[in-house]
Amino acid sequence: MDSVRPIDDTEEPLVEAVTVVAPAEASPPTLPYAFARDRGALVDAVEAGRVIVALREGGDPLSLLEIRSTFGLPLELHRVSPAEFEKLLADAYAMDGAAAAVAGDMGITGDGLDPLALGLPTAEDLLDSADDAPAIRLINGLIAESLRQGVSDIHIEPYETALVVRMRVDGVLTEKLRMPPHVAPVLVSRIKVMARLDIAERRVPQDGRISLSLGGKLVDVRVSTLPNRAGERVVMRLLDKENAGIDLAGLGLDAKAGDTLRRAIAEPNGIVLVTGPTGSGKTTTLYAALRGLNDGQRNILTVEDPVEYAVDGVGQTQVNAKVGLTFAAGLRAILRQDPDVVMVGEIRDRETADIAVQASLTGHLVLSTVHTNDAAGAITRMRDMGVEPFLLASTLRAVIAQRLVRRLCPHCREERVLDQGMAEVLGMKAGRTVFSAKGCGECSQTGYQGRVGVFEALRVDDTIRQMIHDNADEAAIARHAFADSPTLAKAVRRMVKDGTTSPEEAARIMRRDG
Repeated sequence: MDSVRPIDDTEEPLVEAVTVVAPAEASPPTLPYAFARDRGALVDAVEAGRVIVALREGGDPLSLLEIRSTFGLPLELHRVSPAEFEKLLADAYAMDGAAAAVAGDMGITGDGLDPLALGLPTAEDLLDSADDAPAIRLINGLIAESLRQGVSDIHIEPYETALVVRMRVDGVLTEKLRMPPHVAPVLVSRIKVMARLDIAERRVPQDGRISLSLGGKLVDVRVSTLPNRAGERVVMRLLDKENAGIDLAGLGLDAKAGDTLRRAIAEPNGIVLVTGPTGSGKTTTLYAALRGLNDGQRNILTVEDPVEYAVDGVGQTQVNAKVGLTFAAGLRAILRQDPDVVMVGEIRDRETADIAVQASLTGHLVLSTVHTNDAAGAITRMRDMGVEPFLLASTLRAVIAQRLVRRLCPHCREERVLDQGMAEVLGMKAGRTVFSAKGCGECSQTGYQGRVGVFEALRVDDTIRQMIHDNADEAAIARHAFADSPTLAKAVRRMVKDGTTSPEEAARIMRRDG
Protein backbone atom coordinates (compact mmCIF):
# COMPACT_ATOMS: atom_id res chain seq x y z
CA MET A 1 0.00 0.00 0.00
CA ASP A 2 1.21 3.51 -0.82
CA SER A 3 0.88 6.44 1.54
CA VAL A 4 0.76 10.14 0.70
CA ARG A 5 1.69 13.23 2.62
CA PRO A 6 -0.94 14.85 4.87
CA ILE A 7 -3.20 17.22 2.98
CA ASP A 8 -2.38 20.85 3.67
CA ASP A 9 -4.72 22.73 6.00
CA THR A 10 -5.01 25.64 3.60
CA GLU A 11 -6.67 23.59 0.89
CA GLU A 12 -10.37 24.33 0.57
CA PRO A 13 -12.95 21.56 0.12
CA LEU A 14 -14.62 21.66 -3.29
CA VAL A 15 -18.05 20.64 -2.01
CA GLU A 16 -19.95 20.75 1.23
CA ALA A 17 -18.45 18.73 4.09
CA VAL A 18 -19.69 15.24 4.89
CA THR A 19 -21.85 14.58 7.94
CA VAL A 20 -20.13 12.06 10.19
CA VAL A 21 -22.08 9.44 12.10
CA ALA A 22 -20.61 7.97 15.30
CA PRO A 23 -22.38 4.69 16.09
CA ALA A 24 -20.48 4.06 19.28
CA GLU A 25 -18.05 5.96 21.46
CA ALA A 26 -15.46 3.19 21.20
CA SER A 27 -15.59 3.08 17.39
CA PRO A 28 -14.06 5.66 15.03
CA PRO A 29 -16.55 8.00 13.34
CA THR A 30 -17.69 6.67 9.98
CA LEU A 31 -18.67 8.34 6.74
CA PRO A 32 -22.16 7.85 5.36
CA TYR A 33 -22.30 4.49 3.63
CA ALA A 34 -23.50 5.94 0.32
CA PHE A 35 -20.58 8.41 0.26
CA ALA A 36 -17.97 5.70 0.96
CA ARG A 37 -19.45 3.35 -1.63
CA ASP A 38 -19.89 5.89 -4.41
CA ARG A 39 -16.64 7.81 -3.91
CA GLY A 40 -14.47 4.77 -3.16
CA ALA A 41 -13.04 6.31 0.03
CA LEU A 42 -13.35 4.74 3.44
CA VAL A 43 -12.19 5.83 6.89
CA ASP A 44 -10.41 2.75 8.23
CA ALA A 45 -9.37 4.18 11.59
CA VAL A 46 -8.78 7.38 13.52
CA GLU A 47 -5.66 7.16 15.66
CA ALA A 48 -2.64 9.14 16.83
CA GLY A 49 -4.08 12.40 15.57
CA ARG A 50 -4.59 11.22 12.01
CA VAL A 51 -7.27 9.63 9.84
CA ILE A 52 -6.34 6.43 8.01
CA VAL A 53 -8.22 6.35 4.70
CA ALA A 54 -8.55 3.47 2.23
CA LEU A 55 -8.96 4.74 -1.35
CA ARG A 56 -10.21 2.32 -3.98
CA GLU A 57 -8.36 2.15 -7.29
CA GLY A 58 -10.26 4.54 -9.54
CA GLY A 59 -11.83 6.25 -6.51
CA ASP A 60 -12.55 9.98 -6.43
CA PRO A 61 -9.45 11.77 -5.04
CA LEU A 62 -11.50 14.91 -4.40
CA SER A 63 -13.33 13.01 -1.67
CA LEU A 64 -10.10 13.23 0.37
CA LEU A 65 -10.58 16.99 0.66
CA GLU A 66 -14.06 16.47 2.09
CA ILE A 67 -12.79 13.89 4.58
CA ARG A 68 -9.93 16.18 5.61
CA SER A 69 -12.31 19.09 6.12
CA THR A 70 -14.79 16.96 8.06
CA PHE A 71 -12.36 15.35 10.49
CA GLY A 72 -9.95 18.26 10.79
CA LEU A 73 -6.98 15.88 10.98
CA PRO A 74 -4.15 14.90 8.61
CA LEU A 75 -4.85 11.91 6.40
CA GLU A 76 -2.82 8.78 5.87
CA LEU A 77 -3.82 7.26 2.56
CA HIS A 78 -3.73 3.60 1.52
CA ARG A 79 -4.63 2.61 -2.03
CA VAL A 80 -6.46 -0.71 -2.24
CA SER A 81 -7.82 -2.89 -5.01
CA PRO A 82 -11.59 -2.96 -5.67
CA ALA A 83 -11.85 -6.41 -4.05
CA GLU A 84 -10.00 -5.25 -0.94
CA PHE A 85 -12.16 -2.13 -0.77
CA GLU A 86 -15.39 -4.15 -0.95
CA LYS A 87 -14.22 -6.30 1.94
CA LEU A 88 -13.26 -3.25 4.02
CA LEU A 89 -16.61 -1.64 3.18
CA ALA A 90 -18.58 -4.72 4.27
CA ASP A 91 -16.59 -5.01 7.50
CA ALA A 92 -16.86 -1.32 8.38
CA TYR A 93 -20.59 -1.05 7.75
CA ALA A 94 -21.69 -4.46 9.00
CA MET A 95 -24.91 -4.37 11.06
CA ASP A 96 -24.45 -1.63 13.69
CA GLY A 97 -22.20 0.50 11.51
CA ALA A 98 -24.40 0.05 8.46
CA ALA A 99 -27.54 0.87 10.37
CA ALA A 100 -25.97 3.98 11.84
CA ALA A 101 -24.63 5.07 8.46
CA VAL A 102 -27.88 4.50 6.62
CA ALA A 103 -29.77 6.18 9.43
CA GLY A 104 -27.47 9.15 8.97
CA ASP A 105 -28.09 9.16 5.23
CA MET A 106 -31.83 9.20 5.92
CA GLY A 107 -31.60 12.11 8.30
CA ILE A 108 -32.16 10.12 11.49
CA THR A 109 -30.48 12.36 14.05
CA GLY A 110 -30.79 12.90 17.75
CA ASP A 111 -34.50 13.50 17.25
CA GLY A 112 -34.90 9.84 16.25
CA LEU A 113 -37.62 8.82 13.80
CA ASP A 114 -39.98 11.71 14.49
CA PRO A 115 -38.88 13.86 11.49
CA LEU A 116 -39.55 10.94 9.13
CA ALA A 117 -42.95 10.28 10.70
CA LEU A 118 -43.98 13.90 10.23
CA GLY A 119 -43.42 13.55 6.47
CA LEU A 120 -46.08 10.87 6.02
CA PRO A 121 -49.06 11.77 3.82
CA THR A 122 -52.55 12.00 5.26
CA ALA A 123 -54.19 9.79 2.60
CA GLU A 124 -56.37 6.98 3.90
CA ASP A 125 -54.90 4.47 1.48
CA LEU A 126 -51.57 4.06 -0.24
CA LEU A 127 -53.27 3.90 -3.64
CA ASP A 128 -54.74 7.34 -3.03
CA SER A 129 -51.30 8.85 -2.58
CA ALA A 130 -49.27 10.00 -5.55
CA ASP A 131 -46.06 9.88 -3.52
CA ASP A 132 -45.37 7.08 -1.05
CA ALA A 133 -41.71 8.06 -0.60
CA PRO A 134 -42.26 9.35 2.98
CA ALA A 135 -43.69 5.98 3.99
CA ILE A 136 -40.77 4.16 2.36
CA ARG A 137 -38.29 6.44 4.13
CA LEU A 138 -39.97 5.82 7.48
CA ILE A 139 -39.99 2.03 7.02
CA ASN A 140 -36.35 2.02 5.96
CA GLY A 141 -35.56 4.29 8.87
CA LEU A 142 -37.37 1.99 11.30
CA ILE A 143 -35.36 -1.00 10.08
CA ALA A 144 -32.06 0.90 10.07
CA GLU A 145 -32.66 2.24 13.57
CA SER A 146 -33.71 -1.23 14.74
CA LEU A 147 -30.50 -2.81 13.48
CA ARG A 148 -28.47 -0.08 15.15
CA GLN A 149 -30.16 -0.75 18.49
CA GLY A 150 -30.18 -4.54 18.22
CA VAL A 151 -33.98 -4.79 17.91
CA SER A 152 -35.43 -8.24 17.24
CA ASP A 153 -39.06 -7.27 16.50
CA ILE A 154 -40.89 -4.13 15.35
CA HIS A 155 -44.56 -3.90 16.38
CA ILE A 156 -46.84 -1.53 14.45
CA GLU A 157 -50.08 -1.26 16.41
CA PRO A 158 -53.10 0.80 15.25
CA TYR A 159 -55.54 2.16 17.81
CA GLU A 160 -58.44 4.59 17.51
CA THR A 161 -56.38 7.44 18.93
CA ALA A 162 -52.87 6.72 17.61
CA LEU A 163 -50.55 4.45 15.66
CA VAL A 164 -47.94 3.11 18.07
CA VAL A 165 -44.57 1.67 17.05
CA ARG A 166 -42.86 -0.49 19.67
CA MET A 167 -39.54 -2.31 19.43
CA ARG A 168 -38.33 -5.37 21.31
CA VAL A 169 -34.75 -5.04 22.54
CA ASP A 170 -33.25 -7.88 24.58
CA GLY A 171 -36.70 -9.39 24.98
CA VAL A 172 -38.38 -6.22 26.33
CA LEU A 173 -40.86 -4.09 24.34
CA THR A 174 -40.44 -0.30 24.42
CA GLU A 175 -42.55 2.35 22.70
CA LYS A 176 -40.45 4.26 20.17
CA LEU A 177 -42.91 6.27 18.10
CA ARG A 178 -46.49 7.51 18.30
CA MET A 179 -48.24 8.88 15.21
CA PRO A 180 -51.75 10.05 14.25
CA PRO A 181 -54.10 7.14 13.51
CA HIS A 182 -54.74 8.18 9.89
CA VAL A 183 -51.21 7.19 8.84
CA ALA A 184 -51.77 3.53 9.76
CA PRO A 185 -53.29 2.43 6.40
CA VAL A 186 -50.50 4.22 4.51
CA LEU A 187 -47.72 2.58 6.50
CA VAL A 188 -49.30 -0.88 6.64
CA SER A 189 -50.12 -0.88 2.90
CA ARG A 190 -46.56 0.04 2.03
CA ILE A 191 -45.17 -2.74 4.22
CA LYS A 192 -47.55 -5.21 2.56
CA VAL A 193 -46.37 -4.12 -0.88
CA MET A 194 -42.74 -4.60 0.17
CA ALA A 195 -43.56 -8.06 1.59
CA ARG A 196 -45.53 -9.02 -1.56
CA LEU A 197 -48.79 -9.41 0.33
CA ASP A 198 -52.31 -8.69 -0.91
CA ILE A 199 -52.96 -5.04 0.03
CA ALA A 200 -56.66 -5.38 -0.81
CA GLU A 201 -57.17 -8.22 1.69
CA ARG A 202 -57.57 -6.84 5.19
CA ARG A 203 -59.79 -9.50 6.75
CA VAL A 204 -57.36 -12.40 7.15
CA PRO A 205 -53.83 -12.71 8.56
CA GLN A 206 -50.98 -12.75 6.05
CA ASP A 207 -47.29 -13.64 6.23
CA GLY A 208 -44.46 -12.50 4.00
CA ARG A 209 -40.84 -11.47 3.84
CA ILE A 210 -38.84 -8.39 2.92
CA SER A 211 -35.25 -8.74 1.75
CA LEU A 212 -33.22 -5.55 2.00
CA SER A 213 -29.62 -4.60 1.41
CA LEU A 214 -28.25 -2.42 4.17
CA GLY A 215 -24.63 -1.36 4.11
CA GLY A 216 -23.82 -4.08 1.60
CA LYS A 217 -25.32 -6.63 4.00
CA LEU A 218 -28.50 -8.57 3.33
CA VAL A 219 -31.24 -8.11 5.91
CA ASP A 220 -34.18 -10.51 6.05
CA VAL A 221 -37.40 -9.23 7.63
CA ARG A 222 -40.30 -11.57 8.37
CA VAL A 223 -43.66 -9.78 8.21
CA SER A 224 -46.90 -10.88 9.86
CA THR A 225 -50.20 -8.99 9.60
CA LEU A 226 -53.25 -9.53 11.81
CA PRO A 227 -56.69 -7.89 11.45
CA ASN A 228 -57.37 -5.63 14.40
CA ARG A 229 -60.33 -3.62 15.64
CA ALA A 230 -58.67 -0.37 14.50
CA GLY A 231 -56.94 -1.67 11.35
CA GLU A 232 -54.19 -4.19 10.71
CA ARG A 233 -51.50 -4.94 13.25
CA VAL A 234 -48.03 -5.68 11.78
CA VAL A 235 -45.07 -7.38 13.42
CA MET A 236 -41.74 -7.37 11.59
CA ARG A 237 -39.09 -9.77 12.86
CA LEU A 238 -35.52 -8.91 11.91
CA LEU A 239 -33.60 -12.11 11.25
CA ASP A 240 -29.96 -11.73 12.19
CA LYS A 241 -28.17 -13.93 9.70
CA GLU A 242 -25.07 -13.72 11.88
CA ASN A 243 -26.80 -16.12 14.28
CA ALA A 244 -26.74 -18.81 11.61
CA GLY A 245 -22.94 -18.68 11.78
CA ILE A 246 -22.67 -19.19 15.55
CA ASP A 247 -20.97 -22.43 16.50
CA LEU A 248 -21.36 -24.42 19.70
CA ALA A 249 -18.45 -22.60 21.33
CA GLY A 250 -20.21 -19.27 20.77
CA LEU A 251 -23.45 -20.27 22.50
CA GLY A 252 -22.09 -19.73 25.99
CA LEU A 253 -22.81 -23.28 27.18
CA ASP A 254 -21.12 -24.21 30.45
CA ALA A 255 -18.64 -27.10 30.37
CA LYS A 256 -21.11 -29.85 31.33
CA ALA A 257 -23.94 -28.69 29.07
CA GLY A 258 -21.54 -28.21 26.16
CA ASP A 259 -20.06 -31.68 26.66
CA THR A 260 -23.54 -33.23 26.82
CA LEU A 261 -24.64 -31.59 23.57
CA ARG A 262 -21.43 -32.44 21.71
CA ARG A 263 -21.61 -36.08 22.78
CA ALA A 264 -25.26 -36.29 21.75
CA ILE A 265 -24.79 -34.90 18.23
CA ALA A 266 -21.74 -37.14 17.76
CA GLU A 267 -24.04 -40.18 18.01
CA PRO A 268 -24.89 -41.82 14.68
CA ASN A 269 -28.59 -41.93 15.55
CA GLY A 270 -31.09 -40.88 18.18
CA ILE A 271 -33.11 -37.81 19.14
CA VAL A 272 -31.70 -34.59 20.59
CA LEU A 273 -34.27 -32.09 21.87
CA VAL A 274 -33.92 -28.38 22.68
CA THR A 275 -36.69 -26.96 24.84
CA GLY A 276 -37.78 -23.58 26.11
CA PRO A 277 -40.40 -20.87 25.53
CA THR A 278 -40.72 -18.81 22.34
CA GLY A 279 -37.77 -16.45 21.93
CA SER A 280 -35.38 -18.41 24.14
CA GLY A 281 -32.85 -19.09 21.37
CA LYS A 282 -33.76 -22.71 20.56
CA THR A 283 -33.37 -22.23 16.81
CA THR A 284 -29.94 -20.63 17.25
CA THR A 285 -28.83 -23.65 19.29
CA LEU A 286 -30.09 -26.06 16.63
CA TYR A 287 -28.28 -24.15 13.89
CA ALA A 288 -25.09 -24.19 15.95
CA ALA A 289 -25.40 -27.98 16.22
CA LEU A 290 -26.02 -28.28 12.47
CA ARG A 291 -22.98 -26.11 11.79
CA GLY A 292 -20.88 -28.57 13.77
CA LEU A 293 -22.26 -31.47 11.77
CA ASN A 294 -22.08 -29.76 8.35
CA ASP A 295 -18.72 -31.15 7.23
CA GLY A 296 -19.70 -32.10 3.67
CA GLN A 297 -19.78 -35.81 4.48
CA ARG A 298 -23.36 -35.89 5.75
CA ASN A 299 -26.68 -35.31 4.06
CA ILE A 300 -28.43 -32.82 6.37
CA LEU A 301 -32.09 -32.02 5.72
CA THR A 302 -34.50 -29.82 7.68
CA VAL A 303 -38.22 -29.10 7.77
CA GLU A 304 -38.96 -25.76 9.41
CA ASP A 305 -41.76 -23.25 9.94
CA PRO A 306 -40.45 -20.94 8.63
CA VAL A 307 -36.89 -21.35 7.34
CA GLU A 308 -35.23 -18.52 9.26
CA TYR A 309 -31.63 -18.75 8.05
CA ALA A 310 -30.30 -20.12 4.77
CA VAL A 311 -27.35 -22.45 5.43
CA ASP A 312 -25.10 -23.64 2.61
CA GLY A 313 -24.75 -27.41 2.58
CA VAL A 314 -28.10 -28.00 4.32
CA GLY A 315 -31.31 -28.89 2.46
CA GLN A 316 -34.09 -26.78 4.02
CA THR A 317 -37.82 -27.27 3.47
CA GLN A 318 -40.50 -24.87 4.70
CA VAL A 319 -43.82 -26.05 6.09
CA ASN A 320 -46.81 -25.05 3.96
CA ALA A 321 -50.08 -26.17 5.54
CA LYS A 322 -52.11 -24.78 2.62
CA VAL A 323 -50.79 -27.53 0.34
CA GLY A 324 -50.63 -30.20 3.03
CA LEU A 325 -46.91 -29.90 3.75
CA THR A 326 -47.02 -30.23 7.53
CA PHE A 327 -44.11 -31.13 9.80
CA ALA A 328 -45.18 -34.77 9.66
CA ALA A 329 -45.57 -34.80 5.86
CA GLY A 330 -42.28 -32.98 5.36
CA LEU A 331 -40.44 -35.30 7.74
CA ARG A 332 -41.90 -38.35 6.04
CA ALA A 333 -40.78 -37.01 2.65
CA ILE A 334 -37.21 -36.09 3.60
CA LEU A 335 -36.67 -39.55 5.07
CA ARG A 336 -36.85 -40.79 1.47
CA GLN A 337 -34.00 -38.40 0.55
CA ASP A 338 -31.30 -40.56 2.18
CA PRO A 339 -30.52 -38.16 5.07
CA ASP A 340 -27.92 -38.68 7.78
CA VAL A 341 -29.13 -35.81 9.98
CA VAL A 342 -32.69 -34.51 10.15
CA MET A 343 -33.81 -31.30 11.86
CA VAL A 344 -37.50 -30.81 12.59
CA GLY A 345 -38.42 -27.27 13.59
CA GLU A 346 -40.83 -28.45 16.28
CA ILE A 347 -42.44 -31.68 17.45
CA ARG A 348 -45.97 -30.54 18.20
CA ASP A 349 -48.20 -33.60 17.60
CA ARG A 350 -48.21 -37.37 17.90
CA GLU A 351 -47.73 -38.03 14.20
CA THR A 352 -44.54 -35.95 14.02
CA ALA A 353 -43.26 -37.49 17.26
CA ASP A 354 -43.86 -41.03 15.98
CA ILE A 355 -42.08 -40.37 12.68
CA ALA A 356 -39.13 -38.76 14.51
CA VAL A 357 -38.81 -41.83 16.74
CA GLN A 358 -38.99 -44.18 13.77
CA ALA A 359 -36.38 -42.11 11.93
CA SER A 360 -33.98 -42.37 14.86
CA LEU A 361 -34.59 -46.14 15.08
CA THR A 362 -33.63 -46.52 11.42
CA GLY A 363 -30.24 -44.88 11.81
CA HIS A 364 -30.88 -41.13 11.59
CA LEU A 365 -29.85 -38.38 14.00
CA VAL A 366 -32.92 -36.22 14.65
CA LEU A 367 -32.70 -32.70 16.11
CA SER A 368 -35.86 -30.88 17.16
CA THR A 369 -37.54 -28.60 19.70
CA VAL A 370 -40.48 -28.95 22.07
CA HIS A 371 -42.16 -26.35 24.27
CA THR A 372 -41.67 -27.29 27.92
CA ASN A 373 -40.44 -25.47 31.00
CA ASP A 374 -37.38 -27.61 31.65
CA ALA A 375 -35.38 -30.55 30.33
CA ALA A 376 -37.15 -33.29 32.32
CA GLY A 377 -40.50 -31.89 31.18
CA ALA A 378 -39.62 -32.76 27.58
CA ILE A 379 -39.72 -36.45 28.47
CA THR A 380 -43.19 -36.06 29.97
CA ARG A 381 -44.31 -34.08 26.92
CA MET A 382 -43.16 -36.79 24.51
CA ARG A 383 -44.97 -39.43 26.55
CA ASP A 384 -48.11 -37.27 26.60
CA MET A 385 -47.99 -37.12 22.79
CA GLY A 386 -48.26 -40.91 22.73
CA VAL A 387 -44.66 -42.04 22.28
CA GLU A 388 -44.23 -45.44 23.90
CA PRO A 389 -41.87 -45.28 26.91
CA PHE A 390 -39.68 -48.14 25.64
CA LEU A 391 -39.24 -46.39 22.27
CA LEU A 392 -38.46 -43.05 23.92
CA ALA A 393 -35.94 -44.70 26.24
CA SER A 394 -34.07 -46.29 23.36
CA THR A 395 -34.00 -43.21 21.09
CA LEU A 396 -33.62 -40.10 23.28
CA ARG A 397 -29.98 -39.01 23.67
CA ALA A 398 -30.13 -35.61 25.38
CA VAL A 399 -32.41 -32.67 26.21
CA ILE A 400 -31.12 -29.09 26.42
CA ALA A 401 -33.37 -26.53 28.17
CA GLN A 402 -32.54 -22.86 27.78
CA ARG A 403 -33.56 -19.29 28.51
CA LEU A 404 -32.18 -15.87 27.64
CA VAL A 405 -31.51 -13.24 30.30
CA ARG A 406 -30.35 -9.69 29.81
CA ARG A 407 -26.70 -9.03 30.53
CA LEU A 408 -25.93 -6.12 32.88
CA CYS A 409 -24.20 -3.16 31.27
CA PRO A 410 -20.57 -3.32 32.43
CA HIS A 411 -20.27 0.46 32.30
CA CYS A 412 -22.98 1.35 34.81
CA ARG A 413 -23.93 -1.72 36.84
CA GLU A 414 -23.95 -0.89 40.54
CA GLU A 415 -23.53 -2.91 43.70
CA ARG A 416 -26.37 -3.44 46.12
CA VAL A 417 -27.25 -5.66 49.05
CA LEU A 418 -29.70 -8.46 48.29
CA ASP A 419 -32.88 -7.93 50.29
CA GLN A 420 -34.79 -10.67 52.06
CA GLY A 421 -37.71 -10.88 49.62
CA MET A 422 -35.58 -11.27 46.49
CA ALA A 423 -33.23 -13.63 48.33
CA GLU A 424 -36.14 -15.97 49.06
CA VAL A 425 -37.23 -15.91 45.41
CA LEU A 426 -33.73 -16.76 44.21
CA GLY A 427 -32.91 -19.22 46.97
CA MET A 428 -29.89 -17.16 48.05
CA LYS A 429 -28.75 -15.65 51.34
CA ALA A 430 -29.96 -12.14 52.12
CA GLY A 431 -27.30 -9.50 52.71
CA ARG A 432 -24.83 -10.62 50.07
CA THR A 433 -23.52 -8.15 47.51
CA VAL A 434 -24.98 -8.39 44.01
CA PHE A 435 -25.19 -6.08 41.02
CA SER A 436 -28.25 -4.33 39.61
CA ALA A 437 -29.09 -2.22 36.55
CA LYS A 438 -28.65 1.55 36.62
CA GLY A 439 -28.62 2.96 33.08
CA CYS A 440 -26.18 5.11 31.12
CA GLY A 441 -25.51 6.37 27.62
CA GLU A 442 -23.78 3.13 26.63
CA CYS A 443 -26.92 1.05 27.24
CA SER A 444 -29.56 3.65 26.25
CA GLN A 445 -30.46 4.08 29.92
CA THR A 446 -31.74 0.48 30.21
CA GLY A 447 -28.96 -0.88 32.41
CA TYR A 448 -28.51 -3.89 30.14
CA GLN A 449 -26.46 -4.68 27.04
CA GLY A 450 -27.34 -7.81 25.06
CA ARG A 451 -28.48 -11.18 26.32
CA VAL A 452 -26.79 -14.35 27.47
CA GLY A 453 -28.03 -17.94 27.41
CA VAL A 454 -28.85 -19.96 30.51
CA PHE A 455 -28.77 -23.73 29.99
CA GLU A 456 -29.47 -27.03 31.67
CA ALA A 457 -28.56 -30.30 29.97
CA LEU A 458 -30.09 -33.70 30.63
CA ARG A 459 -27.97 -36.56 29.33
CA VAL A 460 -29.81 -39.86 28.96
CA ASP A 461 -27.58 -42.43 30.67
CA ASP A 462 -28.46 -46.03 31.50
CA THR A 463 -30.23 -45.06 34.72
CA ILE A 464 -32.43 -42.43 33.08
CA ARG A 465 -33.09 -44.79 30.20
CA GLN A 466 -34.43 -47.33 32.66
CA MET A 467 -36.46 -44.66 34.47
CA ILE A 468 -38.08 -43.57 31.20
CA HIS A 469 -38.82 -47.20 30.38
CA ASP A 470 -40.44 -47.66 33.80
CA ASN A 471 -42.53 -44.49 33.45
CA ALA A 472 -40.77 -42.73 36.35
CA ASP A 473 -42.14 -39.30 37.18
CA GLU A 474 -40.55 -36.07 36.06
CA ALA A 475 -39.23 -35.08 39.50
CA ALA A 476 -37.40 -38.38 39.96
CA ILE A 477 -35.76 -38.09 36.54
CA ALA A 478 -34.70 -34.51 37.29
CA ARG A 479 -33.21 -35.45 40.67
CA HIS A 480 -30.93 -38.03 39.07
CA ALA A 481 -30.10 -35.98 35.97
CA PHE A 482 -29.03 -32.88 37.90
CA ALA A 483 -27.35 -34.49 40.88
CA ASP A 484 -23.99 -33.19 39.66
CA SER A 485 -24.88 -30.67 36.95
CA PRO A 486 -26.64 -27.28 37.18
CA THR A 487 -30.33 -26.74 36.59
CA LEU A 488 -31.61 -23.54 35.02
CA ALA A 489 -32.14 -22.12 38.52
CA LYS A 490 -28.61 -22.93 39.66
CA ALA A 491 -27.10 -21.63 36.42
CA VAL A 492 -28.87 -18.26 36.60
CA ARG A 493 -28.12 -18.01 40.34
CA ARG A 494 -24.45 -18.31 39.48
CA MET A 495 -24.83 -15.48 36.96
CA VAL A 496 -26.31 -13.26 39.69
CA LYS A 497 -23.39 -14.04 42.00
CA ASP A 498 -20.77 -13.17 39.40
CA GLY A 499 -22.56 -9.99 38.28
CA THR A 500 -23.51 -11.13 34.78
CA THR A 501 -27.20 -10.41 35.31
CA SER A 502 -29.46 -8.82 37.91
CA PRO A 503 -31.62 -10.55 40.54
CA GLU A 504 -34.73 -9.24 38.79
CA GLU A 505 -33.74 -10.87 35.50
CA ALA A 506 -32.96 -14.14 37.29
CA ALA A 507 -36.33 -14.11 39.07
CA ARG A 508 -38.09 -13.65 35.72
CA ILE A 509 -36.99 -17.05 34.42
CA MET A 510 -37.01 -19.08 37.65
CA ARG A 511 -40.05 -21.30 37.91
CA ARG A 512 -39.01 -23.27 40.96
CA ASP A 513 -35.99 -23.94 43.13
CA GLY A 514 -33.59 -26.46 41.65
